[in-house]
Amino acid sequence: MKLVLRLVLFVILFLLSVRYIERRSIYFPMREITANPQSAGLPYEEVYFETSDRKRLNGWFIAHDKSKSTLIFCHGNAGNISHRLEKISIFYNLGLNIFIFDYRGYGKSQGAPSESGLYEDAKAAYDYLTKERRVSKEGIILYGESIGGIVAIDLARNKNVEALITEEAFTSIKDMSRIAYPFLPYFIFSSRFDALSKIKNVGCPKLIIHSIDDEIVPFRLGEKLFDAAGPPKKFLKLRGGHNTAFLESEEQFKEGIKSFLSELKLP
Repeated sequence: MKLVLRLVLFVILFLLSVRYIERRSIYFPMREITANPQSAGLPYEEVYFETSDRKRLNGWFIAHDKSKSTLIFCHGNAGNISHRLEKISIFYNLGLNIFIFDYRGYGKSQGAPSESGLYEDAKAAYDYLTKERRVSKEGIILYGESIGGIVAIDLARNKNVEALITEEAFTSIKDMSRIAYPFLPYFIFSSRFDALSKIKNVGCPKLIIHSIDDEIVPFRLGEKLFDAAGPPKKFLKLRGGHNTAFLESEEQFKEGIKSFLSELKLP
C-alpha cells in the first residue's frame, strides 16, 4: 500500500511539474505598456471589450483614413501589444486599419493565459469589430505571429474573413515538444495548439510566411503547415531570426504581403 501511495504521489508531483514547465515554456506575458502608436506617429484609439467568459481585454484600433479593410493582429507569446509598433507601422503603411489586442494576462487585459482562453480572446476581438464597430466581415484580414498564428487559424475556421496571414507559426505542441523536450511523450502536455488539423478547414486565401533561419520554429514546420492548407494559398520565404525576420527581410516582407493583398477582392 505504501508503494502504491508513493507511486501515486510521484505521478501527481510529476504532472504538476510538467504543467508548470508547460505554462512557463508557452506564455511570457508582460504587464507594463512601454509605448503606444502615437509614439510611432500613428493615430489610435484605446479600446476595451469583453470575452464570453467575462474577461475585460485591452487593445488599440489604428484607423487608416483611406482603407475599409481591417487587420486583426494576434501577437506572439511574449511581451504585449506595445512591443509590436514596428510591425503595426508596416501594416499601416500598407494601407490597412489595424486592431491589435492583448490576450488575457497580457498588458492591461484581465485573467491568465491558456489555450482555450486565447481562442476566446480572438473571437471576442472579432465580435467587437463586427458588432460594435460594424466592420465588414468581407474586409477582415487575420494576421498571427508565432503562437498567434495558431490563434488566427482557429478564428479563421470559425468566422467569415477575407484572408489569413501567419508568420513563423508552428504546427502543433506535439511537433514542438519533440524539438524542445524529446525525452517526454507529447500526450502529457495539456496544450495542443493543433494548427495542422485546423488549417485544413480554413477556406479563405492564406499567406504562410516563414524564415529559413528561424531558430525557434524550424522552417520545415512552416512548410508542413503550408502543405496541410488547402488552396488558395501562397508561401513567402524570409531570412532572419524568429522575431526579427520581418526586419531583416523587410522589403521582401512588405512586398510579399502587398502582392497577396492586391489579389484579394477587398472592399
